Amino acid sequence: MIKQLDYNLSFPHPNEANEDGIVAYGGDLSPSRLYLAYREGIFPWYAKGDPILWWSPDPRLILHLEDFKLRKSLQKRMKHFEVRFDTAFEEVLKRCSSVYRPGQEGTWLQPDLIEAMTVLNALGRAHSVEAYYEGELVGGLYGVTVGTVFCGESMFATKNDASKVAFAVLVEKLKEWGYAFIDAQVPTDHLKSLGAIEVYRDYFLQLLYENRDKEVSENAWKVY
Repeated sequence: MIKQLDYNLSFPHPNEANEDGIVAYGGDLSPSRLYLAYREGIFPWYAKGDPILWWSPDPRLILHLEDFKLRKSLQKRMKHFEVRFDTAFEEVLKRCSSVYRPGQEGTWLQPDLIEAMTVLNALGRAHSVEAYYEGELVGGLYGVTVGTVFCGESMFATKNDASKVAFAVLVEKLKEWGYAFIDAQVPTDHLKSLGAIEVYRDYFLQLLYENRDKEVSENAWKVY
């Protein structure tokens, strides 16, 4: 049975998730609870009208930074975009929530989650990467940082390769800043093509626990 969260700031162990990967439901999106979830390998994902659902899927998709595959065609495209960090965080989330995705009705990124993530951004625990073309925001992504782990949440693009360029620059900077890996959460063919791999939940949790209290470079995210 899936546990309902109460006022206590805690989660069941991720291995208590059901076969779909749901660990618990309910609770709130306070900064403390939200950040604790990511430290425990859990993330929120729910549809409009549903209670908050907390997930820890098995298998899990991760990207070891050294495994990122930068194709020559994308490398050539990178010079056509300007990439910035944390200059349009809330706008990136709104674009992620509204962009059309084949086979998907509506959005999982609800207004209350956007608000909660914006608070985490103000606290320096969530970040965005934005791709601009001729001064216009045309792609980007965002995620939550836990120690030396970047927990990727969502991306969007309104111009070909924009989100891929943002991701490529992110990987480059994460290496420079001392990050260990990217938690890409749910397996997708797109991220697999960039070098991400599926791993068992236990392996992911081991990596997370080893890296969640490590420190990154003091220069991390101080780019515009």
